[in-house]
Amino acid sequence: MDFADWTALLVAATAAGWVDAVVGGGGLIILPTLFLVAPGIAPQTALGTNKMAAVAGTGASVITFARKVPLQWRILLPAAGIAAVAAAVGAAAVSLIDRDLFIPIIMVVLVGVAIVVTLRPSIGVTMATHKPTRRKVVLVVALAAGLIGLYDGLLGPGTGTFLIIIFATLLGTEFVRAAAMAKVINCGSNIGALIFFGATGHIMFALGAAMAVANVAGAIAGSRMALRKGAEFVRIVLLVVVIAMVLRLGWQQFAD
Repeated sequence: MDFADWTALLVAATAAGWVDAVVGGGGLIILPTLFLVAPGIAPQTALGTNKMAAVAGTGASVITFARKVPLQWRILLPAAGIAAVAAAVGAAAVSLIDRDLFIPIIMVVLVGVAIVVTLRPSIGVTMATHKPTRRKVVLVVALAAGLIGLYDGLLGPGTGTFLIIIFATLLGTEFVRAAAMAKVINCGSNIGALIFFGATGHIMFALGAAMAVANVAGAIAGSRMALRKGAEFVRIVLLVVVIAMVLRLGWQQFAD
């Protein structure tokens, strides 16, 4: 890769860090860019290199959010462990499963997300009237960590977005707090997938390290903006990212 390719990837990593910190979906920026500048790269290597950047970015987001948003660490940290294991399992299954089968399902889910967020503007903007029980919080967070963690290892893009929507709709969590919770789980799933890809030799370490620095810069900027602008800002960005994800996946599906 030449200087222009490196520049494109670092810019993409910075933008992905910003988007991922606010609403998730940063993988939809980095992965297509990787395949564009290095068309011969193996899917596992692209995913592994992306995870190296993503671990750094989500870690920076967690630290930034945690300074301002109170989090239930006794629930979130074990859930992050579940997500790590699930993501490693998903990463191990990448070569065994036709990932194209997931694209139509994901598109339907994303369209449903866009419709719900549009028709119910209060979701994620105001806290639920009735606080969910601890048992419900534990159950929802654990199930989300397992299922979305598995998806993160298999495919990845949109992991944070799905987590935010789950926490906002099922727990009544406002978007900023939901984003903070999602980053903890997403950090766990990224670590699990990264360990697997690293152990199997599917990481370009020099490129991944450079992208990690850029991703951290974007993640810190995105986290701070989400905290400063509030839930309504996150809601708008969420809708834009979801629509972009549907269009990108749709183009990929029909192009293939």
